[in-house]
Amino acid sequence: MIDVNNVVHIYNADSDSEILALDHVNLHIEQGEHIAILGRNGCGKSTLAKHLNGLLLPTEGRVSVDDFDTLDADHSLDILQRVGMVFQNPDNQLVATTVLEEIAFGPENLGLPREKILERVDEALKMVQMEDFRNAMPHHLSGGQKQRIAIAGIIAMRPETIVFDEPTAMLDPDGREEVVSTMLRLNKEEGLTIVNITHFMEEAVLADRVVVMDDGKIVMEGTPREIFTHVDELRALHLDVPAVTEIAVQLHEEFPFIPRDVLTIEEMVKVLCP
Repeated sequence: MIDVNNVVHIYNADSDSEILALDHVNLHIEQGEHIAILGRNGCGKSTLAKHLNGLLLPTEGRVSVDDFDTLDADHSLDILQRVGMVFQNPDNQLVATTVLEEIAFGPENLGLPREKILERVDEALKMVQMEDFRNAMPHHLSGGQKQRIAIAGIIAMRPETIVFDEPTAMLDPDGREEVVSTMLRLNKEEGLTIVNITHFMEEAVLADRVVVMDDGKIVMEGTPREIFTHVDELRALHLDVPAVTEIAVQLHEEFPFIPRDVLTIEEMVKVLCP
């Protein structure tokens, strides 16, 4: 569905302050996948995210969304309708005075009739479990609720993919849980493709595939089990691993019956108390 082919991105190209943000990156994203992208600050993951719906364009290489090239300005709207983006700070995405108006903003700009807009608003609110806040003022909501409304605004545009650029970074644990559960529900129940840029390893564990970036390149790629058993390599990249996995790797040295690839507390309980 989305192909990133040998993409290079240079900020301030042809100047004395050039920054190579992406260095010949290749990535294929299938319909319905849930992908987590990890990496330390400045590794290029947010730059890559913005290439997935044409917010940024490659300096070299090609990004295609359902065979639409992001460099083709004639198909910019087609791409934006297929790939929505949720940013770190929901306040930067909320523009209306009520939740209803907020979610209706995107469909209105598509020129949809009023009845269809209201239908999409209702569907989006149901998907993020915020039906009771239809007439609330967004600035009165909690951080997690604001982020869910921002997600609903994207859903109302009917994208096939939603890219989350560190959507839980500014939230407390309760707000983070709200957003992550929404993300999982959209993927597993609604079939949306999810790309989650995150610093939280516990979120990455929930993905189908994990992509690790460093210095503008993809340096590791695989399932969460494959990635998180490489504790030393991840540490060298200044990344954490889930605490329970780190414990499992250490315990495995003394007790080989404990697998190295335990990812959650629930899995560890099953291993220790079969």
